[in-house]
Amino acid sequence: MNPLKRLREDTERRELAGLRRRLRPRSADHDGLIDLASNDYLGLSRDPRLIEGAVRAVREYGTGSTGSRLVTGTTRLHAELDERLAAFCGAAAGLAFSSGYLANLGAVATLSGPGTLVISDQVNHASIVDACRLSRARVQIAPHRDTAAVERALRDRPEEHALVVTDAVFSVDGDLAPLAELHRLAREHGALLVIDEAHALGVVGEYGRGAAWASGLAGEPDVVLTLTLSKSLASQGGAVLGAPEVIETLIDTGRTMIFDTGLNPAALGAALAALDVIESSPELPARARSNARAIVKIAESHGLESSVPDAAVVPVFLGEARAALRGAEICAEQGLKVGCFRPPSVPEGRACLRITARASLNEVELTGLDQGLGAVAQAVAP
Repeated sequence: MNPLKRLREDTERRELAGLRRRLRPRSADHDGLIDLASNDYLGLSRDPRLIEGAVRAVREYGTGSTGSRLVTGTTRLHAELDERLAAFCGAAAGLAFSSGYLANLGAVATLSGPGTLVISDQVNHASIVDACRLSRARVQIAPHRDTAAVERALRDRPEEHALVVTDAVFSVDGDLAPLAELHRLAREHGALLVIDEAHALGVVGEYGRGAAWASGLAGEPDVVLTLTLSKSLASQGGAVLGAPEVIETLIDTGRTMIFDTGLNPAALGAALAALDVIESSPELPARARSNARAIVKIAESHGLESSVPDAAVVPVFLGEARAALRGAEICAEQGLKVGCFRPPSVPEGRACLRITARASLNEVELTGLDQGLGAVAQAVAP
């Protein structure tokens, strides 16, 4: 039997269902389209200060970190970023990884394991889902934002140890997890709370310090934060923040830290420069959130279903996968680049355009979005 025949047949089935994915290389200016799809929430990816930070780091350290963080891959820039990220988010200590995905894999898998219960929100990011699968712990999926279900799972568990794992801001719906209540439950039942700040850092809380900070959880010893540098910080990489015991455990036993090459100098330099910009520009997070609210109003004015944004992510629900594909095509025809999310990234019947609000969006771009979503509503609205 030809093993590639099965792959071709599976690809054909995905094509018929509107579920094919394709890589589409873009130009530096997003092919002339208004960028409403990227995670560049603060509009810093082309900021000269970040570019200079990246270039300066490359000139000093070269293009690669040259090894894992335990061998030659920890530079003074790594140590500085570890400390600054922790200080910015109010944590005791930090550890940078080469991606946010690996930060989640490392945190959840290392802090759980056999004899541990991991409770994960139903719509957590794929990196958390995969971390749970790799953890070798018993995993219980809680309905979205259902704190009563989390409480029952914690109360009734036979395991001594437990982790509650959640996105801070969920990556498609853009809503905020009930972090204060989850922390109360975790502490009451002797569990760690792991919060993925990927879509909250730089957008939520004072100076964009994140959802844990905004919820009064910064620095709590039983709270572990994971984050990415590739969104509001306009760089690449990830980090885990928490108590010294957490970071020491990751350094000693975290496989995604021990066996992975350290973050490259350019990403470190850009991320450090981004922190400088954010700390000196406290208006940026509020501007991103304001633009997100404006996008929701535009969508609703055309009769399109959306949700109240807690950060910079705005979904526009169109139903079936093909409707979302057509909606994204219409937006491109109108000069707009938007995200198109289909199963398995979202449940069946909840395919959507995922629109992201940059702090740097202007009135001309919002007017263009108004026209584009109007055309979508006329053509494919459910």
